[in-house]
Amino acid sequence: MADLSRLSIIIVSWNVRDLLAACLASLPREAETIVVDNASGDGSAAMVLAGFPHVRLITNEDNLGFTRANNQGIMQSQGSFILFLNPDTVVQNEALDTMITYLHEHPNVGVVGPQLRYGDGSLQSSRRRFPTLATALFESTPLAWHLNPARNRLALRYHMADRQPHQVQEVDWLVGAALLTRREVLHQVGGFDESYFMYSEELDWCRRVKKAGWRIVYLPAATITHYEGKSSEQVVAARHLRFNTSKVRYFRKHHGALQAGVLRLALLAMYAVEWLIEFAKWLAGSRRALRRERLRAYGQLIRSGLRIS
Repeated sequence: MADLSRLSIIIVSWNVRDLLAACLASLPREAETIVVDNASGDGSAAMVLAGFPHVRLITNEDNLGFTRANNQGIMQSQGSFILFLNPDTVVQNEALDTMITYLHEHPNVGVVGPQLRYGDGSLQSSRRRFPTLATALFESTPLAWHLNPARNRLALRYHMADRQPHQVQEVDWLVGAALLTRREVLHQVGGFDESYFMYSEELDWCRRVKKAGWRIVYLPAATITHYEGKSSEQVVAARHLRFNTSKVRYFRKHHGALQAGVLRLALLAMYAVEWLIEFAKWLAGSRRALRRERLRAYGQLIRSGLRIS
């Protein structure tokens, strides 16, 4: 059995009190657990204080974003191993012991991630290749929504869905719902890039980890349930804007201004067309409340120009 007293678990939370409580209840008490609350308004901080007095709680007066809050947790943590864990997760059985043991046995592995499953038990895709401009244009964009066959071929490659989900695999990067790393990795490459508020931050970080010579491994013997997106789904317009802005930011940082510019203009064009489609449906009287919400979200994204500083 791994020594879980050497493990620090960092959870950044925003307005998911009940899910956070279930997450904390699934964690071993011998591990150091740090919750960074990003100005929740649902009583999350009070719940942690009352129900989990062994947990270290950091409360922010404003929502500082996922990256900055995780870095706050890193600065406060003491463990040799650090697990970045979403609050909408539940750790199953011996998942943490399995992941730590794997790092002990494979000294060239810098990051390991578990198999993620949805709340209904079905498999959640969590393995990724580094994106190309083509996958960025098709993955989670309006073009993908309307061109399913083309989208599926590219998505299968991007999500590594053509490889066995029950086999240990070295990957380019992993979904950030549950990432276990070593203290020395953070000393070498640093924490999350705070220019990302949220989205693409784990992609950027994993790219830096790989560049530093560490391996990143998907370990399906460890299983964690992930209910996915319960914080971000509360703010639909902000989610669209932050997701796409982060995508452009990543491409500018790692692929240069030209590819980032092509991506930015293509995304703006796609959402402009989508806005017109939704407006036509609103005029036709189709589910007008939904259409208004989408028009507002897409309009905010278009007005932003997806510009990054």
